[in-house]
Amino acid sequence: MAAAGGEAGVGPLAIIAAILLPPLGLFLVRGITPAFWISVLLTLIGWLPGVIFTLVVLLRPDLVPKLR
Repeated sequence: MAAAGGEAGVGPLAIIAAILLPPLGLFLVRGITPAFWISVLLTLIGWLPGVIFTLVVLLRPDLVPKLR
């Protein structure tokens, strides 16, 4: 399933990684981007904020277009 904008869909490995260690999920899909560093910061504050942010960025990239 292709995401809007021509990007490849997010695989199950990235989703599992995003739940277990949120920055890893973003790194696997996008590499080191501003969204990755925000995910690191949120994960240091608390695991749940990091997971929520990472899943939103991976599954709904249209909600955070400037963090690509």
